[in-house]
Amino acid sequence: MRFLHSADWHLGRSFLGLSLIDDQAHVLEQLTRVAVESKVDAVLLAGDIYDRSAPSSDAVSLLDETLTRLVLEHGIAVIVIAGNHDSGERLAFGSRLLSGRGLHVAGLAPCVVTLDDEHGPVDIVAIPFCEPSAAAGRSGDDAIADHDAALRAEISWASRLPFRGNGGAGRRKVALAHAFVAGGHASESERPLVLGNAALVRSDCFDSFAYAALGHLHRPQPVGRRECRYSGSLLKYSFDEAAHRKTISLVTIGAAGACDVEEVSLSARRDVRVLEGTLDEIRRAAATDSSRDDYVMVRLSDRGAVLDSIGKLRAIYPNCLRVDHAAFFRTEPGARQAVDLRRQDEEEMFEAFFLEVTGERASEQEQRAFCDALAAVRRSS
Repeated sequence: MRFLHSADWHLGRSFLGLSLIDDQAHVLEQLTRVAVESKVDAVLLAGDIYDRSAPSSDAVSLLDETLTRLVLEHGIAVIVIAGNHDSGERLAFGSRLLSGRGLHVAGLAPCVVTLDDEHGPVDIVAIPFCEPSAAAGRSGDDAIADHDAALRAEISWASRLPFRGNGGAGRRKVALAHAFVAGGHASESERPLVLGNAALVRSDCFDSFAYAALGHLHRPQPVGRRECRYSGSLLKYSFDEAAHRKTISLVTIGAAGACDVEEVSLSARRDVRVLEGTLDEIRRAAATDSSRDDYVMVRLSDRGAVLDSIGKLRAIYPNCLRVDHAAFFRTEPGARQAVDLRRQDEEEMFEAFFLEVTGERASEQEQRAFCDALAAVRRSS
């Protein structure tokens, strides 16, 4: 059996104020094409389908269009779980009606979807994101206090659900879950599930599964073992993801449950990049840059002030979204000193301020410029 594993679409998300709906549609077109050309039996979506619990109309329309093409036009089964960004109730609307057409949605409670290949049944155990209190209520175990215990309880609860076909120890199982598995590498664009370590889940939760299709972390990565993995987010949603290679996971499961995993790259409409250098260096490099419409963050290394830096950079990179002047404000270790401002005159305070924000002492020319400006202010007052 072959299936496609994806997650963290975050439909309707914006990037520092810019809507990404067209960028998401561009990538979902590629995902649909890969699913069709690879002749997958199913698409597994591991949560955070929407970016908000009350999604925008554009986000709902894009999901409707994508699922309609996969399920109705191409006859590919799709199994979806809710993530921590989703509203399980909204996502699962009509799920009992839709399951008969091949669209299976687990919004609030786990479900088991059984698919068949030439070797027999494969059980997809779909476990939506669940708070410990909800898992405790479902299982009747008031001792459940963290996400690890909650996920184990949900897996145990799902194992008692009725499923199609005969049971047996050799039956192949795939987990579909949305959780923060210990050992995974997080990104800036993920919303923390809770503060502290109560959100962490140990990877041995999934030891009984041939493959665990995970969602929540945005970097494509295995955790614990190769067959327990995050597919990563649909797009780069923060500048610390600039170096990520966004992929979807194409998984083939054999007769005995062995899995072959292929990472298929997705090509974004606009990349997310971080550029570094002085303003003049950035301008010169832009002359031969064929991707000036990318979403860009610039780290300026100019040691002096750059007036209207964002305006000047957007003249060459129209989607420049952030400018970092870290070099101008760099302070060397030990430069900060406790001073009594009441005992200092204006020139001394200027020199102390300049040293504080630049890490260097003001030159004679800079001191003279300050004195001239101060004298002008005094004359006009």
